Amino acid sequence: MVKLRLQRYGTKKKPFYRIVAADSRYPRDGRFIEQVGYFNPVSFDSNCVLKEERVKHWIQSGAQPTDSVRSLLKKQGIL
Repeated sequence: MVKLRLQRYGTKKKPFYRIVAADSRYPRDGRFIEQVGYFNPVSFDSNCVLKEERVKHWIQSGAQPTDSVRSLLKKQGIL
């Protein structure tokens, strides 16, 4: 099953996340199919950038967003 989920990058206490489409069997920070955006919670305005067309494509293809990604998609107005 394909999931839209966060992949953690950055240093200790300065996280930075990529939003990726990945098989649910892959490790959190391991292989992924496609990067569809990023999220920076440390910045002042919690910067979140998404490729809306690709996110919609994956959701229509049956990808399930995780709870954290679902909340980001709702904030962006995609869901």
